[in-house]
Formats: sequence, structure tokens, C-alpha cells
Amino acid sequence: MPSVEAVLFDFSGTLASLEADDSWYDGMGLDAERKAEVLDRLTHPTASVSHPAWAYRDLEPALHREAYLHALSSSGLPDAHATSLYERCIDPTEWQLYPDTVPVLKTLRDNGVATAVVSNIAWDIRRVLVPAGAEADEYVLSFEVGAAKPDTRIFEAALSRIGVDADRTLMVGDSEENDGAARLLGCGFALVEPLPVTERSAGLVEALRRHGIFADTG
Repeated sequence: MPSVEAVLFDFSGTLASLEADDSWYDGMGLDAERKAEVLDRLTHPTASVSHPAWAYRDLEPALHREAYLHALSSSGLPDAHATSLYERCIDPTEWQLYPDTVPVLKTLRDNGVATAVVSNIAWDIRRVLVPAGAEADEYVLSFEVGAAKPDTRIFEAALSRIGVDADRTLMVGDSEENDGAARLLGCGFALVEPLPVTERSAGLVEALRRHGIFADTG
């Protein structure tokens, strides 16, 4: 692709990770396997959830809550426990940035590369990113623009806001299906692994370097 002038970033599993500890599950009597299953429901949802709100969960906060509470309850959690875990999921203080998130965003912007966060989400993730210094030029959130990945309209909205053509833009994310859909418009795509924060120290830097983008964070 031509020289990259803009980079789009997914949020969950790309810039930040929802990091649960044992306190999340106090009084629930869950073993390690069930805890992992519940966290997966919160962070890597599948299309197998049978609920009318599921397909629209990232377009409206109320539908997001309804769909996730159903997903958690259907996994066998009592309503009170499901609600407690859902509230943790949308609490900005429960999210941790990957070690290279802030320096990568700063380095790109300092070198004239436009940045945008493009996320399927139904709550304001700026509350996680901005206070930590992980500032992008634009935040294109599904519940604000009315389209969710892999719908290409959300990428079109991001490209329009930053004013850069698709063939000069790279999308970075942890999902081939959702984030990789940016390729339908002509964007490049870099896949990162949604590992825990302690297990991925330079995933963004490595992804950008694979695509020839300056991302030396010093």
C-alpha cells in the first residue's frame, strides 16, 4: 500500500484489556474454568447468544446492557452476579492500557500520522483513554455513529473525519472478521493478539513495524 498517513485502532484487546481479578467473583463460587468462561463472555462475545438485543448491542447502551445481562445469566449466573460483572465491564477503572498504547499514539501524532479509535462499544471509552494520555485525533464509536464493525460504514465515518484515503490508512485490531473488514474499503490491516496486559508489551509497535510505519517509542 502507499505510504501510511493514518492508523485506525480497535479498543478492546488492541489498545486496552479488561483485567479481572478474584475480587470480581467474590461469593459466586466459581472455579477457574468458569471464571475464564465468564470473562470470555464479556470480552470476546460470539454470535451464538440467542436474544433479540444481541445483534444491536453495540448501537444502544440500553440494548448493550440487556444483551450482556442475558448472556451472563444464560451461562448460569444469578441476576445479581450478572449485574455486578456487567458493571465491572463498563467501569473505566477496570480497564488497563497495553504498555505501548500511549507511546505509540503519541509517536504517530508527533510524526504527522492521523489516528482514530474505531470501536464496537456502547459506552464512552474516552473515559479510559483520555485521562491516561492515550489520545487520538478521533474516536469513532458504534453507539455514536449507528454502525458497528464489520459494517464498513463505521470505517467510512472514521476516514471522513480524519480526511485520509483508505489506501493510505492502516487498521489495527484483534479481530479478522470485524477489524479486518476495513480491507473492503482498501485499508491495510494489522492483526494483534488480545493477550493480557502482562503478556503483550510491544504488540502495537511490532504490528506497525511490520507495515513499515515508524513507531520507535524510545
